[in-house]
Amino acid sequence: MWNRKIVILIIAFISTIAVAQDKVILDLKIQGNKKLKSSLVKKISKAKAGKVLDSTILEEDIKRLKRLPAVAHAYYQVFLSHDNSYNVFYNIEENFTIIPSVSIYTTNDDEFAYRLGVYEFNALGQNIIFGGFYQKDIFSSYGINFRAPFLFNREFGLAINHQNLNTEEPVFFNGTNANYKYKNKSYEVLALYQPNFKNRFEVGVNYFLEEYNYINGATNSSVPQGLSINKLLYKGIYEFNSLDYDYQYVSGFRSLFNIQYVTATSQDVSDFVIGWNDLHYYKRVGDKGNWASRLRVGLATNDETPFAPFSVDNNVNLRGVGNTIDRGTGAIVMNTEYRHTLLDKDWLAIQGNAFIDAGTWRNPGGDLGDFGESKNIRVYPGFGFRFIHKRIFNAVFRIDYGFGITKGETQGLVFGIGQYF
Repeated sequence: MWNRKIVILIIAFISTIAVAQDKVILDLKIQGNKKLKSSLVKKISKAKAGKVLDSTILEEDIKRLKRLPAVAHAYYQVFLSHDNSYNVFYNIEENFTIIPSVSIYTTNDDEFAYRLGVYEFNALGQNIIFGGFYQKDIFSSYGINFRAPFLFNREFGLAINHQNLNTEEPVFFNGTNANYKYKNKSYEVLALYQPNFKNRFEVGVNYFLEEYNYINGATNSSVPQGLSINKLLYKGIYEFNSLDYDYQYVSGFRSLFNIQYVTATSQDVSDFVIGWNDLHYYKRVGDKGNWASRLRVGLATNDETPFAPFSVDNNVNLRGVGNTIDRGTGAIVMNTEYRHTLLDKDWLAIQGNAFIDAGTWRNPGGDLGDFGESKNIRVYPGFGFRFIHKRIFNAVFRIDYGFGITKGETQGLVFGIGQYF
């Protein structure tokens, strides 16, 4: 009995000595930040005063900070205070975060559309994103967005979005097509959850009005010239993200899965499911190169409808193809490009890039064999430039020129803010 107690006391004494010998964080100090609140940095950091000093945790915190729109660059320093107590400093180089949003796209068919907006990516110094846009694509559209990923704590946040989109959309049927005015007026609420550094989830609901109104082109008795219906969309998103940023350079892997279930208030319209997954891979090539690739695979309920959800579009998947030139109920799209830094100064970087965008679509009501049909496959190589302000978040002005290499394909310029992917 006494021998057992002695053994327990010895083990407890040894454990106490081992704990006492651990390096401990005396204080976590934040430096260099002006607008970004130190309280937010401490809230989302895993390193805390009183915890054991662990370099892997510090490195993870720095990677998390570099993903914030407000942070251009970050690094840590560790200084001995006394005994086994250390002061940890997180040094932050801030971005300017009130950013205009500009997208302009044209083709050789003289199509012209643009989107203008402004967003604050660090509202109240709390990494809250708030802003809106105005779009002119024949018709006028607008949107308002609010996103606070750390509203409640490091794990839980909230997003609220409203948009009123009005565009002219081509509708394809029986080898012909017609033009419709498309309207989508929606209200969306999302709950945001990030259990750890690499994984995050979003779940929410979107209530929207969807309308199609005939403008011109072919007609068919089976294709309505007017359609207006209220719908509910239930959304789920899962992201795995191991990306690491070093100014304009990115390395690592990212997977983004999006699943949506749409139900209509009218019994005449069937329920609808759509899902897609984006795989991103980035690799540093030497000191000045960056290889970037994105693979999207998506499928939707395979109704034989002219209003199929996956579009072939200039500003979304194939640079130079035009503004929504086709639709499908499935899509496989590969974008790959090599970015090379031509100039790298304290605040400015200029990149040149060469790319290949390729994609194929499943026809509405078709089968998986459609992906292999030559008429559904489009390939667009091209080249472009990036003008990057290294102290303003997402201040990447891009210009790309893409040209189709199959017979009869289009070519055109694509302008925008931010990398294409």
